[in-house]
Amino acid sequence: MANHFSALKRARQTTKRTARNRSNTSRLRTALRTLRETIAKGDKQAAEQTYRQTVSALDKAIQKGTLHENTASRYKSRLSARVAAMK
Repeated sequence: MANHFSALKRARQTTKRTARNRSNTSRLRTALRTLRETIAKGDKQAAEQTYRQTVSALDKAIQKGTLHENTASRYKSRLSARVAAMK
């Protein structure tokens, strides 16, 4: 356990930051899972709408530092290709 005031403060900051990062990651993973499930169902119109929401979640993850910009771009590209390939 930390003994110095600065170390105690750092420990508090770390717990807050960890909780925030976990929340952001969870929100992102839920959006990605929802889109993949919608694509699997085969409803193109719903998939396109869910895709827009997922792209928004990816952009927010970039802003918050959860994802690297190139990683999010790769996700967007692959997901848009899957949505476009639907009947």
